[in-house]
Amino acid sequence: MSELIYDVVVVGTGGAGFAAAMGAADEGLRVLLLESTDRWGGSTAMSGGGMWLPDNPLGQRAGVGDSREEALTYMEATIGDDYRATSRARKEAFVDGVADFVTTAEKYGMRFARAADYPDYYPELPGGKIGRALEVEPFDSKKIGAWWKTSRALMSLPLKTDDVWLLSRAWSTPAGFVRGAGFVFRTLGGAVRGKRLVGTGAGLACSFMHVVVNKQRTPLWLNAPVEGLVTVDGRVVGVQTVRDGRPVTVTATRGVVLAAGGFDHNTILRQKYQGIDGNPSGNPGNVGSTLELAQDLGASVELMDDAWWGASVAPLPGTSPGFLVGERSMPYSIMVDAEGDRFANESESYVDLGHHMLDHDKDGTYWLVAEARHARRYLRSYAMDPRVTKAMAAAGTMVKAATLQELAQGIGAPRLVATVDRFNGFARSGVDADFGRGNSAYDRYYGDPTVHPNANLGPLEKGPFTAFKVVIGDLGTKGGVVTDADARVLRDDGSVIEGLYSAGNNSASVMGRTYPGPGSTIGPAAVFGLRAARHMARSAD
Repeated sequence: MSELIYDVVVVGTGGAGFAAAMGAADEGLRVLLLESTDRWGGSTAMSGGGMWLPDNPLGQRAGVGDSREEALTYMEATIGDDYRATSRARKEAFVDGVADFVTTAEKYGMRFARAADYPDYYPELPGGKIGRALEVEPFDSKKIGAWWKTSRALMSLPLKTDDVWLLSRAWSTPAGFVRGAGFVFRTLGGAVRGKRLVGTGAGLACSFMHVVVNKQRTPLWLNAPVEGLVTVDGRVVGVQTVRDGRPVTVTATRGVVLAAGGFDHNTILRQKYQGIDGNPSGNPGNVGSTLELAQDLGASVELMDDAWWGASVAPLPGTSPGFLVGERSMPYSIMVDAEGDRFANESESYVDLGHHMLDHDKDGTYWLVAEARHARRYLRSYAMDPRVTKAMAAAGTMVKAATLQELAQGIGAPRLVATVDRFNGFARSGVDADFGRGNSAYDRYYGDPTVHPNANLGPLEKGPFTAFKVVIGDLGTKGGVVTDADARVLRDDGSVIEGLYSAGNNSASVMGRTYPGPGSTIGPAAVFGLRAARHMARSAD
């Protein structure tokens, strides 16, 4: 068995892992990045790439009204303080670490943009704002060379966060058409200049890769799962891993950072803690192995029953669920349960909708029901490929009918017609008296401003009518090891497991059971990853 020595070993190559590696190298420490699978980037590379970073430097430079106090007021209003993961000290550490993360990344050439139109998910609460999220500018993935071939990125398009809500209505509104044209020109412009521009999560992961591996010269090993944590007198001093099929012990003189994601793709752990197999949309490498290694050392855990929930279009065999973000907010559509009843505000934040689905009927069937204008006017990610919709029809996860009565029979939902009649009255009045759909600025972000009197409501009147089967999906699990303000892993009694750090979905979320704004997963992951690096740099050998 061979042995190597580094100052810091980082386990995982998503936003948390890359931020920890960047920070450690910035401090002059020798770093090794380990990835258990054959693809790097984690769920970050597969995501929308937004980072919720309140009171950030870009907003300050633009003169946008935000402050530390308003950010903390909003976090207290949305999150509360029911867990050690959501303590006031950790909230303050997150907000206070935002500027360090942004300016450190910028120092190495990462270019950020504000998602200026994207609201917090509860903007009407005290301290709520619009435009707190950041994302990277579209990045030329050719800069990372052959690493692109092993990226976990899902798409190679220069898409930006604020493109999504406008592109979805590119056929129905002038603003959407203009944004669509701009997106096309951006794509073609990059190609003409010999660039392969990528945005959203792919752009963020590639930007991190360029900084950490290309500029800071940090080695990254693929197919290198951590099989054990090495301890001396209770302190973590290294890891046991694999390289080229051979066992390797790597000593970490300053510490080990666990940033390997949650356990969303481990059905045994999901049944144990959540009572469901799950329909995850994140990295298939998220199996919870490092979480279990930390627990073996006495690490405390919290929020294991929770996840970054949401509604997803039911997957076909061998495919992933289609996570629904904006499509469920568009007019001329509703969501119903197996009986055909509405059960929640379809436009609310996805984590709230997921919680409502779990509370309403954890094992039940759900449907997204839409009429002809929904299909004709809006870009629907789950129904763009005719081959896919044909397969969905064959599998019974998409049902189409000329009338609502026929659709109700086709999906076995006896109360659907009565539900639609009631909803259509709300659409005409502009007030959803049952669930308040369209009342929040967050709801309206994904609505259609040409639909009056409520941008999120449109009557279901014109056939054909279509129902898509919906399942309880997620973007990853939310529970993990409990950490302090510097991302150090804690035991049940509050003592620190020296030398062991954790960030991202490997740790219990500072966001608790809610989702304050766009990018509430990656934002804290990056900030606490960097805080771990700063703390290790201050520690003695």
